[in-house]
Amino acid sequence: MTDTYTPPEVWTWDTESGGKFASINRPIAGPTHDKDLPIGEHPLQLHSLGTPNGVKVTVMLEELLAAGHTGAEYDAWLINIGEGDQFGSGFVSANPNSKIPALMDRSGDDAVRVFESGSILLYLADKFGAFLPTEPAARAEVMNWLFWQMGSAPYLGGGFGHFYAYAPEKFEYPINRFAMEVKRQLDVLDRQLAEHPFIAGDEYTIADMAIWSWYGALVLGKLYDSATFLSVTEYKHVLRWAEQIAERPAVKRGVRVNRPWGDEATQVAERHSAADLD
Repeated sequence: MTDTYTPPEVWTWDTESGGKFASINRPIAGPTHDKDLPIGEHPLQLHSLGTPNGVKVTVMLEELLAAGHTGAEYDAWLINIGEGDQFGSGFVSANPNSKIPALMDRSGDDAVRVFESGSILLYLADKFGAFLPTEPAARAEVMNWLFWQMGSAPYLGGGFGHFYAYAPEKFEYPINRFAMEVKRQLDVLDRQLAEHPFIAGDEYTIADMAIWSWYGALVLGKLYDSATFLSVTEYKHVLRWAEQIAERPAVKRGVRVNRPWGDEATQVAERHSAADLD
């Protein structure tokens, strides 16, 4: 049992708080150094890392290409968040929130910046008319689940993932609190997928891409090494869905992009053409 923490009257930044990301966490925004973003030959320029939020977008881009949308060709540049690349002046201009991913669409007269992974998915779906129904009720259902993911995943990543995997000290209360919430979320998904082949119904959409990158990876044992701890085998419908999506060729390609870790055969730190994934 540890002593109870009493919050100070006024919180101040403790740069020695510890944890895996202590060196890059800070309570202020803006750039820390000058660094322009590189520009490749394709209209779509992605600046990202192969974390779940980055995987959403690379899977979407690879799915668009697989569906024949040649205008979705893209350059994917690595943003190493462990080294603070996200605080370079060029990246902050693309995303003032300094989080990956950020997309620059240079296909028109003026470049369009798109940040927040859900916003990028929606932008690309509208741009190419793909993976998002046009019928109002069906579109609304996809949007329901896309926004569900954007609101729920912070409890999985910043909550459970942080305290279970990254915090410098392990404490029972936050791990129990967020483990309970993650299991509740998995139950939400399992009940939905018990009645539908995909998250929003009968069609594979951007809602599946967004949710699979987090919850699919979790139940497949690829996130935080916590599948056993969370007893994910009880979510049989989520597992069926996660395994099905994992077998899609475009998904297999997308998860490798901007990935500088793991098995060397799976690493594609930057992607500038389809040949980079061969």
